[in-house]
Amino acid sequence: MALDVDSCYRRYGPMVLRRCRALLKHEEAAHDAMQDVFVNLVKHGDRLVDAGLSSLLFRMATNTCLNHLRSARRRPEDPGDELLQQIAQASQPGGLVEARSFLASLFQAVPSNTGLIAVLHLVDGMTLEEVAREVGMSVSGVRKRLRQLDSLLGKEKGLSS
Repeated sequence: MALDVDSCYRRYGPMVLRRCRALLKHEEAAHDAMQDVFVNLVKHGDRLVDAGLSSLLFRMATNTCLNHLRSARRRPEDPGDELLQQIAQASQPGGLVEARSFLASLFQAVPSNTGLIAVLHLVDGMTLEEVAREVGMSVSGVRKRLRQLDSLLGKEKGLSS
């Protein structure tokens, strides 16, 4: 049975929009990102069921916002935006070359969803347990990813000093 996207939009749209606003800090960009989330839901709705849909939409919103940040060529307005911009640019080849090459090499050395884990824990302030539940991993797996990222960051800083 196909997913009723219209009722999902009415039910979860406000949550998705809040998430997009929190990450993008720009009303128009947040609305665009929210629309992108639901366009993707329309494209793939025939394969989904309404079980755990809020978690899926939350994750889709996060990834969509990171993609929007990757494609943005603007300077961030505050330090929180800078962290999101660095995480978003890190896995995007051809990003802001010199300023982002450090993070690009850092994120190439870790699994692809490590950026999402870092955003959920370091930016959103989610606990390790909440992050683990959100990304479908164990708490020890999330902790290991964050330690790996921290270790790589320490090594990179040591090389550049």
